[in-house]
Order: sequence, then C-alpha cells, then structure tokens
Amino acid sequence: MNEIIQMLVLGFFIGLTGALAPGPTLIATINASLKGGWTMGPRVTLGHAAVEVLMVILIIAGLSVFIGAYSWLIAGIGGVALMVFGILTILESRRARIDPMQGTLHEEQTTVHPFLDGMVTSISNPYFWLWWFTVGSALMIGAYAGGIATAVSFILGHWTADLGWFTLVSVSIHRGRFLLGEREYRWTLAGCGIFLVLFGGYYLRNFLV
Repeated sequence: MNEIIQMLVLGFFIGLTGALAPGPTLIATINASLKGGWTMGPRVTLGHAAVEVLMVILIIAGLSVFIGAYSWLIAGIGGVALMVFGILTILESRRARIDPMQGTLHEEQTTVHPFLDGMVTSISNPYFWLWWFTVGSALMIGAYAGGIATAVSFILGHWTADLGWFTLVSVSIHRGRFLLGEREYRWTLAGCGIFLVLFGGYYLRNFLV
C-alpha cells in the first residue's frame, strides 16, 4: 500500500511539472474557458488524458520486454531527461507568464471543442512526445515493474495534477482574475524544475548504482 501511495504522490508532482509549463494545451484551456466557462479545463484535460492512455498502453506493451536486460539503459535515459527538463523548466520560469488574453490570438477558433482541443494540442506538441519517450517511459516501466496497481497509481497521480491545474486555470479565467500572480507562478514553476533535477539525480543513483 505504501508503494502505491508513493507512486500516486510521485505521479502527481511529476505531472504537475509538465502541466505548469506553458504550452499548446494551456493555450487551448485559456481559449476554451474564455468562450465556454470553467468546465472547459476538465474537458481539455480529458482529451489530453485520452492520448496519454494510448501512450501508456504502447509503452507497457512495447517496452516492458526491456525491464530485465535494458532497465539500466531506460533508467539512464529517463534520469538524464528528467534533469534536462528540470533545467529547462528553471530557465523557462524566469520569463514565464500566463496571459488570459492569449486566447484572443486564436480568432479562427470560433467553436469550442475542448476534448478535441486537448487531444490535438497534445499530439501536435513535440515536447509531449519527447517527454513520454524519455521521462514518461522510464517512470511508467519503473512503476509497472511493481505491479499493475503501482502503474495505475502513477498515472492517476499524473492526471490528478493535470486536472487540478487546468481546472484552476479555467475557473480563474471564468472569474476574470487568475489566482496566481506572475511572481508566484514563476516561483512555482522554478520549484517544479528544481524537483525534476533532484529527482532525476535520485533516479539515476537508485537505478544505476
């Protein structure tokens, strides 16, 4: 049970580092929320999660064969990628900002399709693919090695972070005032980056030593 809870917490914090980063899915959430209200955040998240379900299935089905002989390689790639993404997140935090008016830049989107937007922005984002084939695959295989329950716990924690963040964004947009100031947002993002770097080092130490 402790391992399951640990994976749930780990999945949440790892997921939060990705959700907080400015990107197409965040813009889709802002766009949809300006037009459709606070429920758009959860619906965009559902579209994003639908793509991730396919990723998880592909990773477990296609890469589980490497858990034995090649687990050290997967752990090495995942650990290094975590640290790289952490450093990039820290650098991004210095200039990151959330502007609700970004949604007005996408005037061609006259109809709100939050679920589809969540899917399309995920699939079209190179960061999404890079993350899942490095960090995501390593962590999922590590979780799956502990059993299906730990793997499910990890991905549920990951989705909880996505749902919580994008719901916060949509509720804030709907009410007309974002709940985090620019300074607080940047500090939160920097904290996530530091967490990624530290966890990447911890991950390498535990799996490669």
